[in-house]
Amino acid sequence: MPEKPSLYIVPTPIGNLEDITLRALRILKEVDMILAEDTRTSSKLLRHYDIDKPLQSFHIHNEHRTLGRFIDQMKEGQCLALVSDAGTPAISDPGFLLVRECIREGLKVECLPGPTAFVPALVNSGFPLHNFVFEGFLPHKKGRQTALKKIATDDRTVVLYESPHRLLKLLKELNEHIGDTRQVCVCRELSKLYEENARGTANELFIYFDKKGVKGEIVVVISGKES
Repeated sequence: MPEKPSLYIVPTPIGNLEDITLRALRILKEVDMILAEDTRTSSKLLRHYDIDKPLQSFHIHNEHRTLGRFIDQMKEGQCLALVSDAGTPAISDPGFLLVRECIREGLKVECLPGPTAFVPALVNSGFPLHNFVFEGFLPHKKGRQTALKKIATDDRTVVLYESPHRLLKLLKELNEHIGDTRQVCVCRELSKLYEENARGTANELFIYFDKKGVKGEIVVVISGKES
């Protein structure tokens, strides 16, 4: 019989609660404990599907302090599941630290397939998909200009995550680096009631969102530089 994983990485819906697999629900019901980015957010999902399991926090502010404790619990034979607020854990969140430590300690990890925000945003953009790069969140300060200059010369489709209150700043910076030579698609509230995929140049989108306002989770897709 195959060795049972000590840690399951379980993707959760990015918006619509129906976007979760039957296997993910089964695993969440079977594990000994669930580690969550925000227990308040994950509790809503668990209540919706009538899942009653111990829930512990694992996020960017306590990752190093709690890592050893969770590793010890898995060494003692407990099976844990890791979830994020939305999407697949370890993508632009501290989950990768737990995965890395499990591998170092010889603990088996299994990642379930499931929701992640950048894939539907990438497809919705209409930009070429044969070659793309996912950059996650750009650095806030150190390294930000270097990253923007890199994007300006990249001939691949580029995918970024951004928070709503920093979107206008990003669009302004993109306009300074790529001008109106490339198209941008801003995807927000994916899978939710007010899902929107706004397309145009960086400047056109800056004007649009400056007037309209920005709400919801944001994925920004940038067409590659034409050679």
